[in-house]
Amino acid sequence: MKTVFINCSPKKRLCASAYFLSLQRLFTRGKKVSERLRTPADHDRILEQIRDAQAVVFCLPLYVDGVPSHVLPFLEKMEALCRENHLDLSVYCIANNGFIEGRQNEPLMQVFENFCSRAGLAWGGGVGIGGGVMLNVTRIVFVVQFAVLLLNVLLSVVNTGNPFPGGPWRSFGENAAFLLFFNLGVLCYLGQMGSAISKRSFFGRKYTRILVPSFLFILFADIFFVIISLFEGGLFRGWLARKEYEA
Repeated sequence: MKTVFINCSPKKRLCASAYFLSLQRLFTRGKKVSERLRTPADHDRILEQIRDAQAVVFCLPLYVDGVPSHVLPFLEKMEALCRENHLDLSVYCIANNGFIEGRQNEPLMQVFENFCSRAGLAWGGGVGIGGGVMLNVTRIVFVVQFAVLLLNVLLSVVNTGNPFPGGPWRSFGENAAFLLFFNLGVLCYLGQMGSAISKRSFFGRKYTRILVPSFLFILFADIFFVIISLFEGGLFRGWLARKEYEA
């Protein structure tokens, strides 16, 4: 069985969709093909992969309570291809958003269900994830913590010859356990959907979120987006960014 995993995030790197799609691949059996959908130049390449596939998994962010605009033209082409060639595909979706509740992705799920109905495809369902941006940050934090652990181990070997210093290993284990707990809902549902994808069975729509209290999520999210705004050029959509003027 061949499954095509399509990352529909418009971001070039470190996007949440890539993170969730990599997790979904771990839980799915059979031949797996990964694709990126960002521009019209990607359409024909992806459609060619879909021709002989049995399942397609879309992973994308929620934009204005719906599908990102660059995905819609691709869905129109895919619909035409599937109807003209009578393709037998099962379609699944992983949607994430920056809000705390995964159920915010419900309108996007309905779009994909309606798309499957029009294209004559089997709608398999999907997972809606709340706090996707923060969950994506957890994987970056994990990599940083692992790098710090390796540095501490190296220093311990140089200074004492002991590759297992208790403090750094204990600290890394505790932090890794916290990050794993935050992702438990996502891992649970993606694991279940991976089994459904492998069997081409109906999974339905499931919603989950980062497992932190809402009041803490709001606080951390506010701090995070203020920092990101500063790095992107200003607090209010580029007020402090360098401006380009035409002569």
